Parts: sequence; structure tokens; C-alpha cells
Amino acid sequence: MKKLFLMGRSEAGKTSLTQALKGEELHYVKTQYTNTKDDTIDSPGEYAESKRFSVGLACFSFEADVVAIVQAADEPFNLFSASLRSFILRPLIGIITKTDSPYANVPMVRQWMINAGCERIFLVNNVTREGISELMEYLEEDLPELTMEQARFKQSLGLNEWDTLPEGVEYPNGI
Repeated sequence: MKKLFLMGRSEAGKTSLTQALKGEELHYVKTQYTNTKDDTIDSPGEYAESKRFSVGLACFSFEADVVAIVQAADEPFNLFSASLRSFILRPLIGIITKTDSPYANVPMVRQWMINAGCERIFLVNNVTREGISELMEYLEEDLPELTMEQARFKQSLGLNEWDTLPEGVEYPNGI
């Protein structure tokens, strides 16, 4: 399973999501420090809310296979700038929580995630477990294994190592 790094505002549902992914009963826990248990890295919301601590997010992203922006569907504002993708060297996904909130504005939060550069967006409800299976399927997909030459070739095309080659493009002979 891919190691998942969660970042987002306090009370966005990051810790509840880790509990839902493990099949645990949901219980409130205030994340005081970055937890790196099992296949998930759960960071305090304050890291995303403060420029002073945000460098920690960049550092922990290198320990993960996938980075996820977690935002509640009823978020009043967006913490993540457009083109956030430019400094994260891992696949970036978006996870929208609290989709059942009466104040949910899923299209707006989805657009924020698209602007940030999220490659895929998952809608989940940690309480009912709706959307958790789709996220789990994504996390269970195998990571591509590349040789250094294959990685360099993809880079020369402007692709990331996890991107598929465009249709009709193949690795040169010997790679």
C-alpha cells in the first residue's frame, strides 16, 4: 500500500480519515504532532495554517508515496495556493471530507483542489465510510518501478515518474 501524507486545516477530518481507512471506530483525537504510523502520515492542521510551520509539510512529503490535501466540503476559505503541485515531488491528490454537511460546497472545494494541481479528487464521508473503498483501491495500486534511464526519459518529456507515457510514445531501445 502506498504511504499517504495528509495535510489540511484543523478539523478538516485528517485524523478521522486515518481511523476510517483502518476500519476503526471514530473518536476525537487532537493531533499534536506529526504521526507517521503504518501507511499514513497525519500532520497537525496548524502546519498548514502557519507559514512558520509549513516547511514541515514539505519535509514530510518526501517520506510519502502520495500527498493528499484534505479539505472539508464546508471549508470557509482555501489554505492552498494555485500550483501547489510545483513544489511537491509526489503524486498530489485531493480528499474532500464532510460531504454531508448542510453547508457543503463540493464544486468550490473541488475547484480549489484542481487549481492546486490535484491529479485525482476523492469525496469521502468518514462517518458513513462512503468513498473510503475508492480511496483504498487507489492506495493499493502498485507504484511504477522504473530504471534510472526510464525516469530520465520521462523527465525529458516533462513527465513525472508516476505519469504514463503518452499514446504512441515508447521507451527508446535499450531502456
